[in-house]
Amino acid sequence: MTQRQAVTLRDARRDEVPLIVAMLADDALGSTRDQVVDPLPAAYYAAFDAIAASRDNRLLIADLDGEVVGSLQITFIPSLSKVGATKMLVEQVRVVGPRRGTGIGREIMAAVVALARARHCKSVELASHRTRTDAHRFYARLGFVASHVGMKLALD
Repeated sequence: MTQRQAVTLRDARRDEVPLIVAMLADDALGSTRDQVVDPLPAAYYAAFDAIAASRDNRLLIADLDGEVVGSLQITFIPSLSKVGATKMLVEQVRVVGPRRGTGIGREIMAAVVALARARHCKSVELASHRTRTDAHRFYARLGFVASHVGMKLALD
C-alpha cells in the first residue's frame, strides 16, 4: 500500500473564495453565519483582498495531492508584551467533510506550528467557539491549553 503525501499549506487564491466559504458554512454554527450563494456577497472578496494585501495575515489552503482538503486563516500579532514577542492567531480552521477524522487536521496544525516557529513566534493561539466541544478536545490533544477567557462585543 502506498502512503499518501503529506498535507501542505499554501496561500489561497481569489478564485477559491467560494470553496472556502462553503467550508466555513459546512457545520451547524457556520451555516448560521455564512452565505453559500451564487454570486457570493462582494464583502467576501473585499475581505480576501484585505487579507492578501497584509504582511501579517494569510488565508491558507490545505492541499493533499492537488486536492483542497481544508482552509484556515493565520494572523501574526507583534506585541510589546513578553519582551516584544510575536504570537500567531489561528482562526477558521476547516477540513472538508469527507476528510474529517482522517488526521488531516493534525497535519494542518503541525504545519501551522512550523510556520509560527519560522516567524519566531513565542506562542500559537486560536479561537474556537464555545459550542465546538469536539474541536476543543482535538486542540487539547495537540497540546493547546485553555488559558484565556474570550469576550467580544458585537457591533452589528
